[in-house]
Amino acid sequence: MAEGTKSDPWSLVTAPGSSEYTMYRDLDADPPALVCQVGSTTLKYLAQAVEDLHTWLLEQGDWVPLGAADENKPAPEGTVEAWGRDPSNPVAGWYGLRKGYRGRFGMYLPPLLEALGLAELTHEKRNNQVRAIPKD
Repeated sequence: MAEGTKSDPWSLVTAPGSSEYTMYRDLDADPPALVCQVGSTTLKYLAQAVEDLHTWLLEQGDWVPLGAADENKPAPEGTVEAWGRDPSNPVAGWYGLRKGYRGRFGMYLPPLLEALGLAELTHEKRNNQVRAIPKD
């Protein structure tokens, strides 16, 4: 498996298998970030999103819909996307760092958790879900 660095990023695929993208940790950024490259578009999320999302999914105890949505569209309630922008989450709002590109948390973070062995995903054409795998 890749190291998740800029020189050795994770190669990931969205849950439906429709888009490939890369992601890596930029721990030197302020704040530390996850850099997600989708074609020519760069999205950035707080690096702590991996641990925070895993913890939240464990608390849910079952499958959670992804609910991916662009920043300017509402996120369906009870989804990963809604949690990734909710004022009650650990960062009190958006995990996305790049204004105008803060959405799609529910699209790009769950496949990373799956690759890291922290979650499992469904891989249907639509309406995918994720659930946490407890750490050993």
